[in-house]
Amino acid sequence: QVQLVESGGGLVQAGGSLRLSCAASGSTFSINAMGWYRQVPGKQRESVAIISRSGRTTYADSVKGRFTISRDNAKNTVYLQMNSLKPEDTAVYYCNVPGRYQDYWGQGTQVTVSS
Repeated sequence: QVQLVESGGGLVQAGGSLRLSCAASGSTFSINAMGWYRQVPGKQRESVAIISRSGRTTYADSVKGRFTISRDNAKNTVYLQMNSLKPEDTAVYYCNVPGRYQDYWGQGTQVTVSS
C-alpha cells in the first residue's frame, strides 16, 4: 500500500504561480512513475504531468511550457511547479502512483485561478 498526501493548492490570480507537493509513504520501494492529474466538476479526470523514476517527463499539451514536474526519490516526493496560471487551470489536482494491482491517489488539493 502507498499513501499520498498533497499540499500547496490555493487561490491565485491569473499569471501567478503555485507549487504542489505530494509525499508518498508506505510501500515506497514499489514506486516507479508518479504523476499529477486534475478534475473539474462534470468532467473526466485528466493527466497533467507524469515523471518516471529516472526523471523522464510527459506533459499535457495544455500545460507544456508552463508546468514542471519533478521528484525527489530520497524523500519519495513529487512536485508540480505551475507558472503562468490561467483560469482554465482551476481544478482539483490529484497525485497518482500506478501500482501493480491498483492505482493510488491522494486526497486532492484545490487550485483556483481568478481572472
